[in-house]
Amino acid sequence: MDSITHTLFGLALYGAVDKKDMEKSQKRAYLLTAVGASQIPDIDVISQLWDSEGLYQMWHRGITHSVFLTPVWALLFVLLSFLLFKVKDLKLFFLGWLAVFIHNTSDLFNAWGTGYLEPFSNIRITFGTIPIIDFVFWIIIGTAFIASRKNKAKSSFYFKFAWAFIALHIVIQSVQGWLIYNQYENDYKQIALSAGFIPWTYTVITKNDRDIAIFQDSLFTERELQYELTSDEEADLDMLFSKKPEAKTLTEWSPFVVIVDDGKRLGVYDPRFYRNGQSFLFEYIDETQIK
Repeated sequence: MDSITHTLFGLALYGAVDKKDMEKSQKRAYLLTAVGASQIPDIDVISQLWDSEGLYQMWHRGITHSVFLTPVWALLFVLLSFLLFKVKDLKLFFLGWLAVFIHNTSDLFNAWGTGYLEPFSNIRITFGTIPIIDFVFWIIIGTAFIASRKNKAKSSFYFKFAWAFIALHIVIQSVQGWLIYNQYENDYKQIALSAGFIPWTYTVITKNDRDIAIFQDSLFTERELQYELTSDEEADLDMLFSKKPEAKTLTEWSPFVVIVDDGKRLGVYDPRFYRNGQSFLFEYIDETQIK
């Protein structure tokens, strides 16, 4: 998910906590833990500063997003709460753990995926059933916030109710995505799913040998072919990988790539992000570099 959504998740967790008997320092500790732990896995973005081998695509959403690291992040915020606010509260550990778990798990549902099982597996797990920016989450949490302002006595109730709606939304989106995915399994060797910004709509990316087809689909409309692409599977990518290591990382990170070798460029791109004739995840070298 995007940073705004993760922040909203943290605020929604904080809002779901009953704070009527808390002191000011406790409230600050809970706010820091809920919001901070909801953001902390994305600290991996700083790895761009020392990435000299084109590995950032694998580092981002890698080990910091591992489910096995979630209690470590939670302990960090327990320590920070004590150092900054002198607050000792075991519940802060569980709040932080939940916040990090929600961050890492929610990222599984969009097309980028995460290294959820690192360091035991570097496979990027992705379901593709929730868009990276899901405005439904924003609306649900925003509605809970407005309701909580009007009736502060029931503030935590509204946010708990919001979490129930968030879970329901994820289930509905994911079940529909799974049903659509299954409709393509008999016809294509490789399939990837990417949820659209409009709820219950999906982009389905398929591949058979050299041929890639991208469809717009939903359970309530006919599938619509958007693009037909051809991958040059016989191209020698050794030169590309040696000069552009990001390209090799992209082939390892993506479910499958489209290979381009047209005499002008040698490269690979992820077709899940193909729009208007190009993918924004495209790593290539031009023919002058090849020679």
